[in-house]
Amino acid sequence: MGGRPRNRRGEGGKLRAEILSAATELLDACGDPRAVTLRAVARQAGITAPSIYAHFRDQPAVLLDVVREAFAELSGWLRSAVDDADDDPRRRLYLVCRAYLDFAHEHPERYRAMFSGTGPSNVPAVLADCLARCVAAGHCASTDPAADAVALWLGLHGLAHQRAVSGAFRWPDDIVQRIAFSLSRLV
Repeated sequence: MGGRPRNRRGEGGKLRAEILSAATELLDACGDPRAVTLRAVARQAGITAPSIYAHFRDQPAVLLDVVREAFAELSGWLRSAVDDADDDPRRRLYLVCRAYLDFAHEHPERYRAMFSGTGPSNVPAVLADCLARCVAAGHCASTDPAADAVALWLGLHGLAHQRAVSGAFRWPDDIVQRIAFSLSRLV
């Protein structure tokens, strides 16, 4: 072990964050959640494996929190896209779709773990809000923004997956716009 100083009393949250950071690094490096064992996490964090039990009951609990943090990070990316958009609701929708796909591209292993059934997603809610704004502005023919948001999310998810597994395929430059605008029923 050596090297890693003990946290001071009352800094248990710091160790918890270090454990999650180590688990995330392992997931990003190896791409397989099964490789994120408690021993591997402990080794990566520079602690003993029993130290993890003060913060997590088992390996699935560590992975669940890694996924929750990834969803929170994705939410931050989507909020930033909304904040970066001007008053054009179509542009806001496009930027949110780009942010979703950019996150999936930048963090493919986390993205894959996020959508393996282990955590919640607020993506449809963000997309539904964008679509409702497009409807209100007269740019969208949707009569059910929530349902159309789910269709759009599935389209984006499919594109993110295909980009990850079909690296050599030449995607049209405007593929995001084609998917986002057609599934959103923009006019």
